[in-house]
Amino acid sequence: MFTRILPAALAGAVLAATPTLAQDTDIAFALDWRFEGPSAPYFMAIDNGYFAEQGLNVEITAGQGSLDALPKVASGAFPIGFADINSLIRFLDQNPDAPVTAVMMVYDSPPFSIVGRVSQGISGIDDLEGSVLGAPPPDGAWAQFPILAEVNGIDVSTISVEPVGFPTREPMLAEGNVDSVTGFNFSSYLSLARLGIPEDDITTIMFADHGVELYGNAIIVNTDFAEANPEIVTGFLTAVAQGWSAAIADPAAGAASVIDRNPAGDVDLETRRLQLAIDGNVLTPYVVENGMGGIDTDRFATALEQLTLTYEFQNAQDPAAYFTDAYLPEGDVLMVAPE
Repeated sequence: MFTRILPAALAGAVLAATPTLAQDTDIAFALDWRFEGPSAPYFMAIDNGYFAEQGLNVEITAGQGSLDALPKVASGAFPIGFADINSLIRFLDQNPDAPVTAVMMVYDSPPFSIVGRVSQGISGIDDLEGSVLGAPPPDGAWAQFPILAEVNGIDVSTISVEPVGFPTREPMLAEGNVDSVTGFNFSSYLSLARLGIPEDDITTIMFADHGVELYGNAIIVNTDFAEANPEIVTGFLTAVAQGWSAAIADPAAGAASVIDRNPAGDVDLETRRLQLAIDGNVLTPYVVENGMGGIDTDRFATALEQLTLTYEFQNAQDPAAYFTDAYLPEGDVLMVAPE
């Protein structure tokens, strides 16, 4: 799945990507996906001056899926990115010398979901057997689908899986060519509704509601870069937390920041998409109580056990290699829930 990364090549790439320790440090940030509602906090961190307050000039690049940022950050092409932590864990198992780790949990509840149509026979998880499932190969939800199936005793041999591209995923479902698709709850649902499918004909099956204890997307860093520039990473995470606070307080303003970069988008749609992410993935009871960014070690241990249901680790699991809270800012900045 992933080719082994050569440490020598990485060293050169990281040195090239490492900025000097000065004000107005340029940082390239690799997103997982297009400029949509859930990316609003990062743009608000630019527009509201939060990155600038940390001496950072951040350039945000769109991605092509939850796996996209992993090789970008591991190679040093981007010092910081946004990616699915479960895919990161597999990546590090296959590339144990890769200098990349997660430093801030963002989607405390993963957005992994299956979105189907009632008119196509999908009203709940029990309807998946015997159906046609559309799945983009790089999709983070598709990567974790075997765990959902294992935990819930789904006979995957009865499911016809249709590989689809991200641009054609929802159109194929809207046209009835597939019965359901894997995707993120805040993306596929609203994209399907925008294609004219009545919302009472749309079913969202959340993995987290069906026994899957995995975490979702996190901020990841190149560890060589982070070790050389810890204050830059902490400053970046501080601004990200402030961006999330601003987006949670005013989702419409967050969506407007996105539309400034994506004029073809719809501000009302992206406001709703952002709100879905806030409610379903970010402001969980754990985050409300403890603040965003960290993880619960017991839950993470369970998540690692679940990953072994469908993936055979080549090396011993090392939670410390997958996530560290060492760069998280101190104080109340991580308490992003409205008071």
